[in-house]
Amino acid sequence: MFRALTIAGSDTCGGAGIQADLKSFSANGVYGMSVITAVTAQNTMGVFGIQDINPEMIESQIDVIFEDIRVDAVKIGMVSKIESIKAISKALRKIEKLPPIVLDPVMISKSGFNLLSKDAKDTLVKELFPLAVLITPNLPEAEEILGLKINNIEEMKEAALKLKELGPQAVLVKGGHLENEATDLLFDGESFVFLPQERINTIHTHGTGCTLSSAIAANLAKGMTMEEAVKEGKRYITVAIEHGFELGKGVGPTNHFYELYTLLEKAQSENKNS
Repeated sequence: MFRALTIAGSDTCGGAGIQADLKSFSANGVYGMSVITAVTAQNTMGVFGIQDINPEMIESQIDVIFEDIRVDAVKIGMVSKIESIKAISKALRKIEKLPPIVLDPVMISKSGFNLLSKDAKDTLVKELFPLAVLITPNLPEAEEILGLKINNIEEMKEAALKLKELGPQAVLVKGGHLENEATDLLFDGESFVFLPQERINTIHTHGTGCTLSSAIAANLAKGMTMEEAVKEGKRYITVAIEHGFELGKGVGPTNHFYELYTLLEKAQSENKNS
């Protein structure tokens, strides 16, 4: 059994954060464990509050997992304060041989709520980027980190080069915010891999970044190469978005278990007919 650990915030409505990560791990055949960095009050309409977990407790959560259980991959999501980031960095740097770490630099929610304090951005880059085998910023996040605008594929390539210089082994710049296309760009320090995708006509995209980054982490846990892990993660999130659903009054979640539900329904139908 492969195992993955998510270090992220909790989402009360279950579409993003820790809850999305654990669903994504499970859907991709990996046992999921969690370290909670913050508790949020949110629903499909937006984020209405954040309470950070004590940094010592964050560090302790990480310590006890690694003291007892083999971890095949780590996904890091929402960490909103400098103290939280330093606690994660301190705990991870104790580990002699780190598993692959996928870092999703979550900064702003879809509703515009700041999930990372502005003074913590530099600490995130300094402390955690060098530990990551992959970072997965969307365009607004890449722009915030680099302090520049990204409007097209060429500017995405320039951004990927600059982000790579900040320490991660590879960069996935997500291009869903481009006006005329939805191409993601993977850069491993040597070559660019373009991952085009037709836009899916849906508003139900809550938790897409969390779900994709945790799927990639799950794939790395299973021993895939970086390119294989990203491509399979993209395939998985595309299906999940295609079958996203209405949950409340606002932006609904992706359908993490659509493929498993389909297999279950098929097996049940076959059993009835046998």
